[in-house]
Amino acid sequence: MAENSQLDWPDALVLVTQFADIARELHRLTGQDETLGGVVQAAMRAVPGAEAAGVTVVRGSNYRTLAPSSEWVRQVDAIQYEQRSGPCVDAIVSETTFRTGDLERDPRWPAFGKRAAVEVGVHSMLAMRLFIDDGRREDTIGALNLYSTQYEAFSPICEMLGCVFATHAAIALDGARTSQEAINLAVAQESNREIGMAMGVLMSRHRLTQSQAFDLLRMASQHSHRKLREIAAEVVETGMLDFPAEKV
Repeated sequence: MAENSQLDWPDALVLVTQFADIARELHRLTGQDETLGGVVQAAMRAVPGAEAAGVTVVRGSNYRTLAPSSEWVRQVDAIQYEQRSGPCVDAIVSETTFRTGDLERDPRWPAFGKRAAVEVGVHSMLAMRLFIDDGRREDTIGALNLYSTQYEAFSPICEMLGCVFATHAAIALDGARTSQEAINLAVAQESNREIGMAMGVLMSRHRLTQSQAFDLLRMASQHSHRKLREIAAEVVETGMLDFPAEKV
């Protein structure tokens, strides 16, 4: 087993007490991208034996790797996604944790494991599902994946620490997602307000119907290759639209 993964219980308990600091660190992060990067970096500090880390998410039937700490994380994950099998894929699908210390000989993933070991040189993985609430499939955020080029890099204690950390990570990522959704909603509301005001300006200035005013804004957006809300904001500010009204 990898030397740096050997932990006695007192050592593990010391690490657990440090998770409060990690939780506060993750709480200070803003935005989904920054939080993802923070989770990955903190995971490698929290779990002994981890040389690299990344987060797998699934949208429909497509898997994606986010915030990989190394390019070879993408390489390993690409093999998993191609095979539709591997620790991080199964962590999401099977809703549990997977640990392996010899990918090439692990009977659970014969095709993936051999390729990961031979092509990339990865021999150990620890994959933990990221979820909130009661862990139902719809509550799954993704999977947190740790990698090592060493054999048997992750001990049972490392797995325990990883699972504890995954809880903190899931809460941080869910908070970042909720915050981003709130920002997007606020932006959408502001955008809709400006579009409505711009339509009012055009309706008054050119004696247009609501439908005609909106079509004029849409055509101006397409003609200038600019976003509709940018065109609307300009109309509200200047009272003018740089697009011929007779095109309506």
